[in-house]
Amino acid sequence: MRWFWVDRFIGFKPGKSATAVKNVSLAEEHVHDHFPGYPVHPQSLMIEGMAQTGGVLVGQAFNFEEKVILAKIGRATFHRLVRPGDQIVYHAEVVDEIRPEGASIRGTITCDGQLVADIELMFVHLDKSMSGEDFGDDNFVFSADFVELLRMRELAQQFAAADGDK
Repeated sequence: MRWFWVDRFIGFKPGKSATAVKNVSLAEEHVHDHFPGYPVHPQSLMIEGMAQTGGVLVGQAFNFEEKVILAKIGRATFHRLVRPGDQIVYHAEVVDEIRPEGASIRGTITCDGQLVADIELMFVHLDKSMSGEDFGDDNFVFSADFVELLRMRELAQQFAAADGDK
């Protein structure tokens, strides 16, 4: 089973930045288990949400053909808690450029305009790693269903833009 810690992308500039949102709900089991009696969204899952936001940004640069994985959390500084009912915004920016080996991302997480966290992450393209390992042709990071969903969304946006031109 795959877990997604991002509900929706609200901004995307290929090769530059991505912005996504997550609505934190009391219906999610993890908010009750983290601190019993005091429901909060765990910081580790916020890092994962930022990794998913940044990972899609890095993966898109090579048309989702590379297996992009989180290689390193350079820094993660948290400034406040996130509770059920909050909507958090993940904003990821490419630090320099996306290279064949991977990329570095600098990100912020905000809630109601307040800084929740600032994070630095490093991603690698697994097939381009220096390990010499063969990870096979199956892209277990970006499945065919995931890529098809993105393509359908892109087509829908193109149709909507063309319809708006009439």
